Amino acid sequence: MSKAMDAFYRFLDEPIFPWARVVLALLTIFVGLSFTAPMWHINMQAPQYPEGLDLYIYSYKVDGGNDGNDVHEINTLNHYIGMAPLDRAALTDLDWIPFLFAAMIIFALRTAVIGKVSTMIDLLVMTTYAGIFGFGRLYYKLYTFGHNLDPRAAITVDPFMPVMWGQKQIANFLTEANPGLGTVYVAIFATGLTLLVLAHLFIGRRQHVAAQSAT
Repeated sequence: MSKAMDAFYRFLDEPIFPWARVVLALLTIFVGLSFTAPMWHINMQAPQYPEGLDLYIYSYKVDGGNDGNDVHEINTLNHYIGMAPLDRAALTDLDWIPFLFAAMIIFALRTAVIGKVSTMIDLLVMTTYAGIFGFGRLYYKLYTFGHNLDPRAAITVDPFMPVMWGQKQIANFLTEANPGLGTVYVAIFATGLTLLVLAHLFIGRRQHVAAQSAT
């Protein structure tokens, strides 16, 4: 058991495959592209809004359809039921997400240049944690918006959980929420990084054991 653990730790100290360094560096492009597209898209359909209302949440801002006017219209509707505005000021997580993505790019490029297998695994752990934390924060924010309603609002509704993914009927509005292209870009980075780690764990580990056996 001790020999196996020692061999594993030596394997973690091995350099990354040369081709993997190139792939990892290229994958950071997708994290950069995530700044150019919304991370999440919310659409609201109702008889009085036949074309629907759209809300786009980027990693650093909130935008709306109809040249941005849909944000004001959605917040006007939310005001009648006592919901806080869905704007940049309310989504404080957008203050740190750009810095997180920038750190991911820097760490990934550093790993591609001078990293070892262990640092690439550390990068995957950090990326996984960021993804889980981000989804958790989104759920928490939506829950807060739907449950902290002003009792003095013009229209009284029961507290509710806004839709996070998929469709949900709320009063006469059919609301749909889905990940945007920005989230897809980050998912491509995470998937590619996972495949690189698996390649080193299986292919690299086998090569390392074979080399150790030969000596």
